[in-house]
Amino acid sequence: MTIENNKLDNPVWFSLTETHKKLALEFNDAKFYNSDYCPFGGFIKIDETADSLSQYSNFTSDFYVVGKRPKFAGPLILNRELVCNQMILDNIIDIDNDEEIVELNKEHKDNLLDLVNLVQPGYFKNKTPELGNYYGIYKETQLVAVTGERMKMNNFTEVSAVVTHPDFTGQGLAKKLVAHASNRIFLENKIPYLHVAEANIGAIKLYEKLGFVTRRKISFWNFIKAG
Repeated sequence: MTIENNKLDNPVWFSLTETHKKLALEFNDAKFYNSDYCPFGGFIKIDETADSLSQYSNFTSDFYVVGKRPKFAGPLILNRELVCNQMILDNIIDIDNDEEIVELNKEHKDNLLDLVNLVQPGYFKNKTPELGNYYGIYKETQLVAVTGERMKMNNFTEVSAVVTHPDFTGQGLAKKLVAHASNRIFLENKIPYLHVAEANIGAIKLYEKLGFVTRRKISFWNFIKAG
């Protein structure tokens, strides 16, 4: 698997070349997710990115390019650079779990969208849950914590949307869900990885306790369309 680790340097492009190929919008050598699922893009040839980003901006006016900083032109504006730790897991997580973890389906979609958008507004789109498996913990009838999958390649699956309702933090729910989701990925003979903002020290420490190690820093370049 080490030979293919370099694909993680360009996770969007390789996800849209492999497992999520059917969701790709391609302009020149840049590839973007259908924005109903995930407003992310990646590229190979930097000299062609300005035109590619311009074409994609006709589909969504707010999106991210993951990896190297691309070239761009007006009316696109580079809104911000979000620097993340890209972390990878080598072994199954051995953890006691006394929570009932539910595999979420269409019946849970409204609960899922409400919770993620409460805690992380703007990132989660209507069809994001269709990118992979999602798992949740309910307290009575309320969904209080979730974790799921986002970018997927032949050999790697990204753990994403690690979210706990503010009233239920500090109970170890995220830890149990990340372990569950990661172990399920291993059962598919794939390697779990994730992205976490470098400023989110608490989350990084949690992932390190579970066995994740930082592979590299990687930037998420947020572009918006002026006007």
